[in-house]
Amino acid sequence: MNDEITITGYAPGAIGRVVELHAHYYAEHWGFDAAFEAKVAAGLGEFFGRMNPAVDGFWLARRGREPVGSVTIDGGDWREEGARLRWFIVGEAARGRGVGKALMQEAMQFCRRAGHTRVYLWTFAGLDAARRLYERHGFRLVEEHEGTEWGKPMREQRMVADLATA
Repeated sequence: MNDEITITGYAPGAIGRVVELHAHYYAEHWGFDAAFEAKVAAGLGEFFGRMNPAVDGFWLARRGREPVGSVTIDGGDWREEGARLRWFIVGEAARGRGVGKALMQEAMQFCRRAGHTRVYLWTFAGLDAARRLYERHGFRLVEEHEGTEWGKPMREQRMVADLATA
């Protein structure tokens, strides 16, 4: 099996695989259930149904043909809120190999090329490695509250990167 990891765009089966990566990670590490998996699947389906390549982007990290990670830039409300970084995940077998860094670089470079001056994301407390990566790419915590957006009570966090001043 080819062990080299490449970053590509959409490939057939990517949506299902990204949902699967999220479902496995968040069930194993955070106890999330089928409601979370369904939410990711519905969100990705909705995104791809309206994707506009001028403001939206999707990247896969692939080992050979197998997707092992992803990140999405959802520019759907970029004029009001900024572009939204979504569905960032790196599968267990690809962690610690710079895959997350490479995906984030692709996403943030796209944001600059597309003219996005602000990028935001929602996450939750406890995803420390991801938060450190976000911070290295200019994100800062701007909001934090208790909520159930993830299907169970969590300390939800909104992070923003201001690309206009970066």
